[in-house]
Amino acid sequence: MNFCKRIILVWICSCLYMFASAQAYQPVQQDTTGISALLNSITKSENDTSLVLIADVSVHGNKKTKPYIVDREIPFKQGQYIRYNELKQLLTLAQQQVTNTALFTTVAAYIYKRQNDLVFINIDVKERWYLFPLPYFKLVDRNFNQWWVEQKASLNRTNYGIKFMQNNVSGRNDKLAINLISGYSNQVQAKYEQPFADNSLKRGFSVAFNFSRQRELNFRTDQSKQAFYKQDKFVMQGIRAEVAYLYRPAIKTRHSLKLAYVNNRINDTIIQLNPNYYPGSKSLISYPELSYTVQYFNADYNAYPTKGFIADASIIRKGFFNSAMNLTQLQYHTNYTVPVTKKMQLYLQSSGIIKFPFDQPFVNQQLFGYGDAYLRGLEYYVTDGVAGIMSRVTFRREIFSTTLRTPPETKKTISIPLRFFIKAGEDLGYTYSKTPGNSLLSNKFLYTECFGVDVVIPSYDIVLKFEYSFNQLGGNGLFFHVRTDF
Repeated sequence: MNFCKRIILVWICSCLYMFASAQAYQPVQQDTTGISALLNSITKSENDTSLVLIADVSVHGNKKTKPYIVDREIPFKQGQYIRYNELKQLLTLAQQQVTNTALFTTVAAYIYKRQNDLVFINIDVKERWYLFPLPYFKLVDRNFNQWWVEQKASLNRTNYGIKFMQNNVSGRNDKLAINLISGYSNQVQAKYEQPFADNSLKRGFSVAFNFSRQRELNFRTDQSKQAFYKQDKFVMQGIRAEVAYLYRPAIKTRHSLKLAYVNNRINDTIIQLNPNYYPGSKSLISYPELSYTVQYFNADYNAYPTKGFIADASIIRKGFFNSAMNLTQLQYHTNYTVPVTKKMQLYLQSSGIIKFPFDQPFVNQQLFGYGDAYLRGLEYYVTDGVAGIMSRVTFRREIFSTTLRTPPETKKTISIPLRFFIKAGEDLGYTYSKTPGNSLLSNKFLYTECFGVDVVIPSYDIVLKFEYSFNQLGGNGLFFHVRTDF
């Protein structure tokens, strides 16, 4: 299918979205006499510009979470005067910001009582399950399709072990994770993050340690696909230790300053296969790493926004004091969601990266396809280089939602809400490599198209993505992705 036909297909899907949205609204004649009082009440509250005093803000349902952690996210305080017609919007904002703490499965913010000019507010929450001592199983390949198709679903290309994760350890939204992993690679990982370490709830820290070794290594790229070297003995061993200072002055903006030490050793055979794997054809390299990241969140739901803007930018410096590594990296990500109708959104994404100097070893040239930044339809490929930019345009529409519940006779009721979205979109990108070699994608304009279904599980920020995509190389197929905070 050529490019023009694929473009036509994507726009037909987009038009079907519009049609479905228009058909979704069917006027129904109702007996308005029964609700006239309610309508009058709503109209009156919207037109009521009188000042009211927030007499009380009560948080209910937080068994472990400290009340001040919830209070920090609420855009009004006890004793504050607010115009009554503005209160509904502030309650919606409070519900969104408390939800985005990722501490609760459900959040409700509402006026509990009004007495003349006094307003009493309730914030009802239901806490998530915070302790996860789980068996660990994860694919080592970049995505499910690469493992299933190219690696023939080989269990040898999986990591397994034990993952212990304790969220909200002290009730201050802190996190502890310890992973003991075997299989494809051996790993010992430990991380603790405390975002609210001081009394002002603005400053925090994190510490992390990671030891890993593996028997297989991606030592070069051949025609935009990873080439691996494998042997029975370990071909790579790495240690990384880091400490970070976290700063969140208000609600929407977060800062992180991180210092790390990295020590990696690879098998001499890797250097023989690719002398440019590490700088100076070294098999052992160690260096300090300093990075600064700023994040901005202004969306209704950070994990899957239907309205709002999310962005981050970072600068990373690898190597100081005449170390072998010499890299300065700038990168950014943006997500902008524009509501088209009540259930339809235009979702715009962009990502860019540039690395200095342009003469970099292979290990520093990974761009698109290695992580979350990829073009839909090019999951089987990677692009290397020192600069790249990509964008996505996606139309999404929620088609229905439902809730799975345990049987009524069970002792504890568990509810799992599900939301289903259909979508269609197009990705564009470009990467620059000083030494493209036989790459199929470097130094070229890239474009792909896709349509599919997203399944959102809001209670634990899980998104399942089923996409059928086309790329400029003539390939197409069904792809599966999972977005989760686990």
